[in-house]
Amino acid sequence: MVREVSPPAKQALRVLFQAAYWQVIFIQRVAPMAQFTHDGFDLAYDELGPREWGRPVILIHGFSSNRNENWRRLGWYGAFERAQMRVAALDMRGHGESAKPHDANVYTSDALVGDIFALMDAIGADTADLVGYSMGARLALAATLKNPTRVKKLVVGGIGATLFDALPAENPIAAAMEADNPDTISEPILRSFRAFADEQGEDRLALAAFARGGRHEFARDALGTIAVPTLVVAGARDELAGSADVLAHTIPGARAITLPGCDHFSAISHGLFKASVIDFLNGVLE
Repeated sequence: MVREVSPPAKQALRVLFQAAYWQVIFIQRVAPMAQFTHDGFDLAYDELGPREWGRPVILIHGFSSNRNENWRRLGWYGAFERAQMRVAALDMRGHGESAKPHDANVYTSDALVGDIFALMDAIGADTADLVGYSMGARLALAATLKNPTRVKKLVVGGIGATLFDALPAENPIAAAMEADNPDTISEPILRSFRAFADEQGEDRLALAAFARGGRHEFARDALGTIAVPTLVVAGARDELAGSADVLAHTIPGARAITLPGCDHFSAISHGLFKASVIDFLNGVLE
């Protein structure tokens, strides 16, 4: 006996079908993983959207994350696709599907910034907008300071007032990655980074080398020379970042957004974060 499907069930099936349809369309629009070689290392990236969509947005992930976890899984690819914005997301060396050397000397700030500009060269982009989170935000700042003519707009998330704190003489994040037993890590934030790296299946020794080689301090006076439109975003409960407003005040004309109720790990997926970034890049952020 054939049973008639109720109207609510029909509507639920229609919604599920539409969601599956648009997911397939979205996956088809993301080019397969690509690679380029810079400084002797193979680096992986995704590219989304045709060149007709204009100047690309370069996405730079956080420490111990990768392009898939930081941007694709958390809905950023889909948000940019719906806004018809061309995107390229890089796995930084030491992360994701990119090369993972264990030598701290290859992770200098200049080398990492060079990888970002090399990605732009690989996709044929003379200029781009940079969007970085946490470690990626620090690298986006460093790239803007190094070659401001290639950066049109800058978004830095997951960083704030603590950017100006002196770096500790020791390197606790590297030590956390090198620890044989994560139960010996006493600091909760360090345990969180270690657990996240383990969950992602990242190479801990490559991450430790990255942490040792990529240390970079920023001077307030240097940030005062940034002339590109800048947006600073941080969670209200993000003790690792500190105040977004304090950082924004050091960059001429910068805007600040504070995400209510968010800490360092929950801010990246917040809808207000995505909406603010897209509005800012479109020039309509109020």
